[in-house]
Amino acid sequence: MWKWLIPLSVVPVIALLAYGFRVNPRDIPSPLVGRPAAPFALRTFDGAPVMLESLRGRVVVLNFWASWCSPACYDEAPTLERSWRSYRGRGVALVGIAIQDKQEASQKFISDFSLSFPNAPDPDGKVSVDYGVYGVPETFFIDRTGRIRLKHAGPISDELFRTEVEKLLGEPALDPSVDSQEKGG
Repeated sequence: MWKWLIPLSVVPVIALLAYGFRVNPRDIPSPLVGRPAAPFALRTFDGAPVMLESLRGRVVVLNFWASWCSPACYDEAPTLERSWRSYRGRGVALVGIAIQDKQEASQKFISDFSLSFPNAPDPDGKVSVDYGVYGVPETFFIDRTGRIRLKHAGPISDELFRTEVEKLLGEPALDPSVDSQEKGG
């Protein structure tokens, strides 16, 4: 009897493993969507302070990346730079956060792709932990009130960036004076 019970007890384990291998972990929804974005204060690679609180009233795109993340981070870097150049004057802030990377390698990546948006290291990993980042690249779209509206795992496309940012820009600003200031009024 025991010789039949042991093989039968292995069947559920094999079934569970088979299911696990079919599920893409990137498809698991983030519990952070709809919640306030975790505050952070970092210094960019250029030494400038970057704090989430100072970006309130803008749509914020927060991108976690690493120089060793190839090809995904390499594929999305030009998209991020193009999108930044298109939206930076329209009430959008793009911040890159390098995680688990060496400073020299990160700076070379920034230089190689001529990234002009603020990029900062996350030296102790606190920001990436607060955002539940489990791989790179991962991007968070944060509305003007400071709530996370979307978490995207994997490289960003031009279409995804444009669609999500336009949707958030179409929502009322936190403070009506933000829109008029952005437009020079």
